[in-house]
Amino acid sequence: PQTPPSAVVIVLFLLFSTALLCESRLSLDYYSKTCPSFTKIMQDTITNKQITSPTTAAGALRLFFHDCLPNGCDGSILISSTAFNKAERDADINLSLPGDPFDLIVRAKTALELACPNTVSCSDILAVATRDLVTMLGGPYYNVYLGRKDSRVSSASSLEGKLPKPTMSMSQLINLFSSSGFTVQEMVALSGAHTIGFSHCKEFSSNISNDTHYNPRFAQALKQACSGYPNNPTLSVFNDIMTPNKFDNLYYQNLPKGLGLLESDHGLYGDPRTKPFVELYARDQNKFFQDFAKAMQKLSIYGIKTGRRGEIRHRCDAVN
Repeated sequence: PQTPPSAVVIVLFLLFSTALLCESRLSLDYYSKTCPSFTKIMQDTITNKQITSPTTAAGALRLFFHDCLPNGCDGSILISSTAFNKAERDADINLSLPGDPFDLIVRAKTALELACPNTVSCSDILAVATRDLVTMLGGPYYNVYLGRKDSRVSSASSLEGKLPKPTMSMSQLINLFSSSGFTVQEMVALSGAHTIGFSHCKEFSSNISNDTHYNPRFAQALKQACSGYPNNPTLSVFNDIMTPNKFDNLYYQNLPKGLGLLESDHGLYGDPRTKPFVELYARDQNKFFQDFAKAMQKLSIYGIKTGRRGEIRHRCDAVN
């Protein structure tokens, strides 16, 4: 008897799914045979860079978000623009990304290319570097599954509406994260990245006078710190003024006291959908660490390219 067409379709589908699964299987020891020195090279490069440039950790965390959230963790943020293409890193929202994490990725890639040519992807380098730097500043350790491939394209226009802006309402932010599959609680946990790093005055200066959520003395200090920003756009302030170089839960403790920096920070404490999670993480650092680690692990495999859908770039800033 003939096999019914539906059965053939099911068999083909199963074969296709299995092939896809084999091709896309990430693992913790992905480079154990092809690049045994991967972990040591990464650790050495990261430690040296963070010691000489202590703002690298916060920069890498931001770079990682800006790579992963819009179109998946594929290293497309690292590609330089050409005469024919304006790349993601030159989109307006990315112009304030600091140079140190880009430099770190270039250094790690150069060392890895010498040890194991054409083996380690730029997107894997960025994912591991981010995790290791968070851990170096006292944050939680989480497993990073490896085997991502790099994107062949990077386009500034592809980012439209896919990255959070400090001026967005809480509903806009919740919708933005949920469109990428993240819950409200995961969004609040990921916002804890603001426990390190800084924001440029231009991102919040216009709110200081008319936002009643600021602690009055803090608002006064911010006005002074940012008074010269129209002439000096590089002026910036730490996101967490209490422990700016330590990964902890003080960011959440600051919000009820009016010590949040950005409009979106105040929004987290002011909105009934997000406030309970802010209070939870302010009370319980272990819970914050646990949820941040889980959300970062989920983000690190979001929209990844595997198998033939991507490539291993020889240089992280250029398509092969």
